[in-house]
Amino acid sequence: MQFADIARQAAADGAISADEILALRRMGWSDGSMRSDEVSAIFDVNDALAEPTAEWSDFFVEAVGEYVINGAEPRGYVSEDAAGWLIERVDRDGELKSMTELELLVRVLERGLNVPQRLKSYILQQIEQAVLTGSGPTRNGELVAGSVNATEAALLRRVLFAPAGDGPAGISCVEAEMLFRLKDAALGADNAPEWKRMFVQGVANYLQGVASRTAQISREQALELETFVADDSTHVTRFLGRMVQSAPDAFGVVFGKKQPALDPLAELTEAEKIDAGEQQWLDSHVEADGAIDEYEQALITFLAKEA
Repeated sequence: MQFADIARQAAADGAISADEILALRRMGWSDGSMRSDEVSAIFDVNDALAEPTAEWSDFFVEAVGEYVINGAEPRGYVSEDAAGWLIERVDRDGELKSMTELELLVRVLERGLNVPQRLKSYILQQIEQAVLTGSGPTRNGELVAGSVNATEAALLRRVLFAPAGDGPAGISCVEAEMLFRLKDAALGADNAPEWKRMFVQGVANYLQGVASRTAQISREQALELETFVADDSTHVTRFLGRMVQSAPDAFGVVFGKKQPALDPLAELTEAEKIDAGEQQWLDSHVEADGAIDEYEQALITFLAKEA
């Protein structure tokens, strides 16, 4: 049987066996990459499955994630077309169908180097909605509406500190705002201890973290860089030769301009100081309901100790 035949039969049956998954895996990766029609067929199977197995979820996330992240050059940078296709497929019925799809979105942020802003925003919205509504099963526990359990706290941590996230390996203002909304929604509920740590560490990271504008480069910049590096023509060779001759520490010269020396410790120390704008932002959120709750108190105590 061909790839499409197996996928079509599984979609019709609403179930897929471990042997069929193995067959799809072997045929799909036979040439080293999944084609667009094969990935679409995989999505069709996922839409038809009543209860995805662990084997299926692993295959689905791996295959679709690889296609989205590395389906076009430069590898690791999700294109606008791939982002639009993924959003359309996941959102075709107006909501995430299962935890398998949610895991796929998280994996794209974790494995990718950068993704378009609209995909980042969409994933954040889906994560917030999943935590608020508690919909969707997971092999590591249940998502529960009205509270934040250990599973949801771990999911939030993976998304918020993902390399391709809104604030790469750190928390952005948009993400910190989301943490406050989730905190307010779950206030007084039977939340996991992991959630309080996630809230405090996440908001503190936004206020005290080093916000590097060069932590990510755009897909277009990455493509230009790869093209330049791959260009072995004479004019590039001459340019590199001149650069090496211009200064002994040629690696400190970028296109003829010497870069200022960086002091990571000084940068970190400066970032840890909460400036007037950050203090105003924090005050507005803490004072929004006229009272300081246990989560806000834990955050204030943490910031005071760090200061």
